[in-house]
Amino acid sequence: MTAFRLTAFGTTLCTTLALGLAHPAEAAPATWTIDPEHTVVAFTIMHAGYAKVLGRFSDIEGSFVYDPETQELGEVTARIGAASVNTDHEKRDEHVRSADFLDAGGHPMITFTATDSTPTSETTGTVTGDLTIRGVTQPVTLDVTLNKRAVYPCCHGKETLGISATAEILRSDFGSTYALPEFVGDAVGIILEFEAIRAD
Repeated sequence: MTAFRLTAFGTTLCTTLALGLAHPAEAAPATWTIDPEHTVVAFTIMHAGYAKVLGRFSDIEGSFVYDPETQELGEVTARIGAASVNTDHEKRDEHVRSADFLDAGGHPMITFTATDSTPTSETTGTVTGDLTIRGVTQPVTLDVTLNKRAVYPCCHGKETLGISATAEILRSDFGSTYALPEFVGDAVGIILEFEAIRAD
């Protein structure tokens, strides 16, 4: 396993785990799995200078190995199905899936792999990683907050992490230049809200 020491966030998203809150459960290297039922991966983009459009993805999965004591993280995998985009407008969604934007037909997966992190406090930090969209890979830095680490109060009853993260990218860096610069914005705000469950 390739591991790296972290004290901030990691994964798509996963490296946030190393932020170091009080640890309620016995610590040991473990696999953590993103809970798709309690995960939001969303974005905003300016439309013709009037207002930002909000979109989100429903096809999301990811996992990682993390040791709360040593703060070592490895085997990070996170992926999003590009075709699962939803902006609450069917015709617009079809266009966003096209080669003008996500090119979901040619490149069906959006992926993120964490490479480094920097803590800014016990519960916040930045994480840098490789984001691949449309088959193009670019570095991205996430601002991350670890909201909570505790045994879940119901349902599965397992140790769970709650994580928030944001970032901003330029779609032109990934080869999407349709209607730039006046009609569709270049800057894309990324919003991540998710829970990750200890799997073992």
